[in-house]
Amino acid sequence: MKLFLIQILLLVVLFPSVGYCQQPNWEEVAPGVWKGVIGNPEMLDFLTVAEPQPNIAALNKLPDENIPNQPQQLESTFQDNSLYLRFPLEKEEQLFGFGLNFQTIHQRGRILNLHVDHYGGKDNGRTHAPVPFYVSSRGYGVFINSARYLKIWAGTAVRKDSENPPTVYDRNTDKEWTSRPYSDAVEILVPAEGVEIYIFAGPTSLDVVRRYNLFMGGGCLPPRWGLGFTHRVHRLYSADDVKKEVEEFNSRDFPLDFIGLEPGWQSASYPCTFEWAPDRFPEPEKFVSELLKQGVRLNLWTNPYVSPESPIYDAMEKFTGSHTVWNGLVPDLYTKEAEEILMGQFTKSQIDIGVSGYKIDEVDGYDHYLWPDVATFPSGISAEQMRQTYGIKLQKMLADIYKEKNQRTYGLVRASNAGSSPMPFVLYNDYYNHEDFITALCNSSFSGLLWTPEARNSRSAEEWLRRMQSVCFSPMAMINAWSSGTKPWSFPEVADAVRDIAQLRMKLMPYFYSEFAKYHFEGTPPFRAMYLEPAFSHSIEKVSSSSNLEDNPYAEAITKEIKDQYMAGENLLVVPMFTGQTTRKVVLPEGKWFDFYTGEFAGEGEIITVEPGLEKIPVFVKDGGIVPMMKPRLRSPKSGEKVDIEIRHYGTKDGNYSLYDDDGETFNYEKGDYCWRQISIETQPSGDFIRNISSAKAGKPDNIGNITWKQMTIIK
Repeated sequence: MKLFLIQILLLVVLFPSVGYCQQPNWEEVAPGVWKGVIGNPEMLDFLTVAEPQPNIAALNKLPDENIPNQPQQLESTFQDNSLYLRFPLEKEEQLFGFGLNFQTIHQRGRILNLHVDHYGGKDNGRTHAPVPFYVSSRGYGVFINSARYLKIWAGTAVRKDSENPPTVYDRNTDKEWTSRPYSDAVEILVPAEGVEIYIFAGPTSLDVVRRYNLFMGGGCLPPRWGLGFTHRVHRLYSADDVKKEVEEFNSRDFPLDFIGLEPGWQSASYPCTFEWAPDRFPEPEKFVSELLKQGVRLNLWTNPYVSPESPIYDAMEKFTGSHTVWNGLVPDLYTKEAEEILMGQFTKSQIDIGVSGYKIDEVDGYDHYLWPDVATFPSGISAEQMRQTYGIKLQKMLADIYKEKNQRTYGLVRASNAGSSPMPFVLYNDYYNHEDFITALCNSSFSGLLWTPEARNSRSAEEWLRRMQSVCFSPMAMINAWSSGTKPWSFPEVADAVRDIAQLRMKLMPYFYSEFAKYHFEGTPPFRAMYLEPAFSHSIEKVSSSSNLEDNPYAEAITKEIKDQYMAGENLLVVPMFTGQTTRKVVLPEGKWFDFYTGEFAGEGEIITVEPGLEKIPVFVKDGGIVPMMKPRLRSPKSGEKVDIEIRHYGTKDGNYSLYDDDGETFNYEKGDYCWRQISIETQPSGDFIRNISSAKAGKPDNIGNITWKQMTIIK
């Protein structure tokens, strides 16, 4: 009886009755970042997994801001063994983020169940990276640091005591009636006893995203070769097949920086042995060495599930979960033993012989093959938390191995989550809708994620070229031919155009490498949605009303989404074309914009229609934009190799640009071994230009060779 009373007392203290409200004490934990704690947070969360190292110096360079008003008006209640959180929203306020969504940019008006999973065709929160972080158009962001399945009502529910209730309409007579009336709050259900909440200040949406990325340690800086071209070969290719493929790339003058091997490199897969197939790869060390001598890196596919045929099966068995995946053991990555066994196998048989990276597959779902939520693990971590963090944990483990070797890597992953900004991995999936891939590319920029709209196969030459154009303006320029065996030249009628766009990707490497450096040092996503462009309006066009009362999930505060164009770095506006399109509309932000290819004036803060032809993807450069480029080449520059640069200037305004330089391969930049070269172009009254690029500082990297200048816009 005494024990029972003690238990009841503890429940009263730890689990207050319904209606109990607790306000966190907000503490500024980094410049422009505030932390609040409610209840008793769990030991495992995203920050304990990712172990971020905030870049305080870079955060200090952002505008000094007070804690935003809206999110600190948080209401919290403990009910039904969960925390209920309510953040107020203002009229016309828009929401972005919540991870990797494929069909929607605007998230106000959506109900989401944030759950790591394969993407099933609907933006309902079950996705590859359901990051519990949202960005407001009012210039603040909110991060819920819980590795649980969170339920989000992002401005959908209406409380009877709302301070800003919706207008009451009569469905019988009022055309404005809607089944989804205006809501003035984001409501979140956290199935836990407590949680950490972080608020990120602006003042702009881009500043919010920068703060988030910098708080997580800054965005990843890939090796230069990671920004070259990659080709994933058929799943059953042998060493000889791969070498022939490389020879064909060379003979066709097609760029290739790294080859991806799919499941057949292993002696068995689904589940995996993590050892080389002796029939297809009899001499793996020699094979890897031969490719490296040609300047071609190797990336290996794997999933983490241990086959009974694997040499690590017996040692791993007692450090795995209660359930299997494809009859393979599921390593409990939160036990030191499982981590050491799995990473030890990767290191000794692959990384130590020169393998440059990995593709981590099948760590996202589906429910019917992944471990269920009733599974148990030796560490005591719940199956739910394991599901939410497994992808980010694997990324961290592999990234740490390469960092210990002072060797940068760049790979692929099927699941990620909060804290992944510094991780050198790009998301992908089995979904294959071109338009939705571009929406995902836009959405990734709100949540510290990278996404590739990879090309696999196509029904026509037109579709193949259009997909390749998008791929070459993304974080990873990749063909994934694991199933189809497709090659860049599989559609002969567009083979030359495909090679041209791949070579353009290589020419733009100085620009893209600099933009990734800004991602790392400044937090600015290298590929980002238009809504993060300072000169772009959040209110381009109101959504038209629908005759179907169930078709409008956005209510009256929402504007038309711009989800099929995006910014590539500081100066480039990319406008993908899709199969069947000969023309399309482009929404230009404020200021003058110029055609990337010709330098001609395109428009100024307006909606234009373009007709680029099949062989070009429309790209525009902002007024005064500077784009450094190099000559096309088959491989990315080696460490210490001098590269000639052409500096292009667009428009009529003066221009400034920061060009980044380091060795391109190691982490020596973390010790200060890097250089920013400042480029400036000033227009004189006579129409002439004063052009300048700063010299590399003594003792710093200096890989820039001869410099030429090209004025793309002729000033009359």
